[in-house]
Amino acid sequence: MKYSRLIGKTSRAGSVRQQSNVTLEGYSLLLRAGFVHVLGQGLISYLPLGKKVMENLKTLIAEEMQDLGGEEFLAPLVNPIAIWNKSGRSRMKDNPLVTFKDKKGRTLVLSPTHEEAAVELARSAVTSYRDFPLFIYQFQSKFRDESRTRLGLVRVKEFVMKDAYSFHRSQVDLNNFFPKIFNAYVRIFEKCSLPVIPAESGVGIMGGSKAYEFLYLHEQGRDYVMVCPSCGYRANRSVAVGVKSSTPEIPMGLSRVETKGCFDLECLSRQFNLPFSKLIKPRVYESEEGPVMAVVLGDYDISLDKLNAILGFSVGKPAGDETLKKYNLIPGYMSPVALPEGVRVIVDDAVVNTPNLVMGVNQEGFHYINANFGRDFDIPPSADIAQLNPGDLCFDCGKPLESHKAIEMGNIFKLDDFYTRRMGFSFENDKGRKSYPYMGAYGMGLGRLMACIAENNRDDRGLIWPLELAPYTFYIMGIGHSMRISKAVDELALELGEKDVIIDDRVESIGVKFRDADILGIPLRIVVGRRYLENNELELKDRKSGEKWFIPRENLAKELKVWRKKRG
Repeated sequence: MKYSRLIGKTSRAGSVRQQSNVTLEGYSLLLRAGFVHVLGQGLISYLPLGKKVMENLKTLIAEEMQDLGGEEFLAPLVNPIAIWNKSGRSRMKDNPLVTFKDKKGRTLVLSPTHEEAAVELARSAVTSYRDFPLFIYQFQSKFRDESRTRLGLVRVKEFVMKDAYSFHRSQVDLNNFFPKIFNAYVRIFEKCSLPVIPAESGVGIMGGSKAYEFLYLHEQGRDYVMVCPSCGYRANRSVAVGVKSSTPEIPMGLSRVETKGCFDLECLSRQFNLPFSKLIKPRVYESEEGPVMAVVLGDYDISLDKLNAILGFSVGKPAGDETLKKYNLIPGYMSPVALPEGVRVIVDDAVVNTPNLVMGVNQEGFHYINANFGRDFDIPPSADIAQLNPGDLCFDCGKPLESHKAIEMGNIFKLDDFYTRRMGFSFENDKGRKSYPYMGAYGMGLGRLMACIAENNRDDRGLIWPLELAPYTFYIMGIGHSMRISKAVDELALELGEKDVIIDDRVESIGVKFRDADILGIPLRIVVGRRYLENNELELKDRKSGEKWFIPRENLAKELKVWRKKRG
């Protein structure tokens, strides 16, 4: 490939930052180097260089999927709403479905994921229990109408995902397969030179019983992972378990105090000179089962993953004014005691175990102080529904937990029979009984993966692509106007394979060419210049190590074998 004909050229850093509000340096470099182009908010085009990296990622991932017996398929981006109605996910209030009608009035969905389509495919493929296990994967676009796109390729509206699905005739078979896909993910990220940590996670709207995500630690991440540096426990903050901080106290007398105009945690903390850990924080959510009040201590946040798991159904957005007014719930003065009928309540276990709390009385302008559950009020339904804080103790070893920001790179789910049962996909097992297949789902966003690989593999001069992923392996340039140099460049390209070579044939200064070679991150730069004319020598430079050396032209093939071995 000749650089002069390449769609997408390098640009100045300042112009890229001004146009795209970039916060990830790696993504900024992808823009500067001409790998991607912003079409609109959350809508990104892959230019030829970026497309080649994407194809290399697909090849790497597909090899791992095929090693596990996976067969590639391709489901349509557009799905009928009927299959989402079957699974029940079209009715989930927090489900970001984008729908439209065709010319015959049928409702269709721009699929944000393909579990339902995979179930329908498996249903058509399975005729006997002997057809299990079934493992399929695809590389397909997804659409999610994200209201707040961010970090370039990390959160966008349309993206390419590797999504895979496995179907098993028993829970045991799914459990046996799960570690295999887990290890395949570990190998994929290792080959991508991207350090990730696996952590337990919530199932969210996916359903099922167990999930893990693979996290890239980064200060711009929106996920939080709780880590025990002592025993190695790791889990997303939304599902992490541990021992919450507490201070023993002697229970004091209950009082009802006027707090007119004081309805938030900051004001109550000042008025009573108490930390947030002595105040309760109730939140009310909408759900198909009616309003749900969740209550945690003031210094904790509610985990919707834990709350939904306890309830057995998913809550939606926070309750609006209409719902609060209907049930006489006054913001700032709500209490989990003496609630009107129809409001379900779940209190975090730390709340019922903490003495001398400040909480509302469900009457405007008043709060209780020194409230103690079990003495002053009946203990409401309670469970662990709080997100842990740094410094809380590890449940396994008792040591303090740490919290780190992270970006989710991939996830794997045990869906069990969540989808197959709801969608009526059954089979006759080896004992002649009706059974529902157990299912797993395994996702990985390729654009996000590409952006984070760029973020982790760069320096102050540009990108440093891993050898397996680079759009081209060799960056060849000739310095000078000699016909002998031009001929040598063409011969090199032919010998090395034109599909693996980019030739910088531009009429630019040496400095500009060297700068652009570094920005693009091509693994090996080969220069044909004065030393070639004088001594028949080529100049080689490894992009990753920065090492530069000279070799006789006739030794190139041998030298490249050594170089590839060193690069791994």
